[in-house]
Amino acid sequence: MHRQMDIEMLGFESPWTLEGFLEGGLQFVLILVLAILFSRLGSRFAARSIRSIATRSPLRDSSPRTEQRADTLAGVAVSLIRIVVWTMAGLLVLDVLGLNLGPFLAGASIVGVALGFGAQSLVKDFLSGFFILVEDQYAVGDVITIADQTGTVEEIDLRTTRIRAVDGTVWFVPNGEIRKVGNAAKDWGRAIVDVVVPRKADLDAATAVIEEEAAAVAADPAWSDSVLEPPEILGVDAMGVDNITVRVSTKTTPAQRTPLARAMRSRISYRLRRDGVVAEATIPEPEPQEPTSSS
Repeated sequence: MHRQMDIEMLGFESPWTLEGFLEGGLQFVLILVLAILFSRLGSRFAARSIRSIATRSPLRDSSPRTEQRADTLAGVAVSLIRIVVWTMAGLLVLDVLGLNLGPFLAGASIVGVALGFGAQSLVKDFLSGFFILVEDQYAVGDVITIADQTGTVEEIDLRTTRIRAVDGTVWFVPNGEIRKVGNAAKDWGRAIVDVVVPRKADLDAATAVIEEEAAAVAADPAWSDSVLEPPEILGVDAMGVDNITVRVSTKTTPAQRTPLARAMRSRISYRLRRDGVVAEATIPEPEPQEPTSSS
């Protein structure tokens, strides 16, 4: 009698009988089988669908970058589906056992609301990280600029992005605080070379030499695979009291943007001096740039 009263106080409708035990057992097995089925099929479908979407690109090719993004998104989707399925299965099992779920759900709702208010920033970070991965804003190895900090992405997950600056400093940026990001390793880049020649030099001759040597560098087998479009002479970019700056722009792959620019500066400077177009060609190095990365 005391055992029956204790069970009823815990929320069970009535003590178990053999018939109720068999019926409850069959329902429990059915819930378990359906949960396993929906978990596996749903996870498999979500993983395949997300991998198919995430690996799509204008060139319809596959790369470690896209595969990594697809695996990350697929893992997140599979985890969410399993949590939902097994949570519902657990509630159904408790219902089969005759447990009154009203107080439990009410308590869980209160706890959920409290956690929601306390974890708003965490949820924001996770949602932002999810959309960063979905939209492929950047990936590991990309050179990006976030909040005036430029560096190479070393790690990205749903909560934070870790980048290493040029001076070696590692920055941890919560994804929810990222408002805008610049990606220097996205699809293609431009190698910009500013050639400074004396004002008294023959500008037309200097421009012709610059154009010819830039084209020679682009055609060099060492760089030809990295050059996406022929070099373009943009013309006079600045005029000083004693010199004139001629700018050259070359569309290239992101990884070779800085190396190609350095090669062009060296060869153009040598060619101008060798041909006697200028007594001394001054080609300033740019400000310290971000490290190169592979795309």
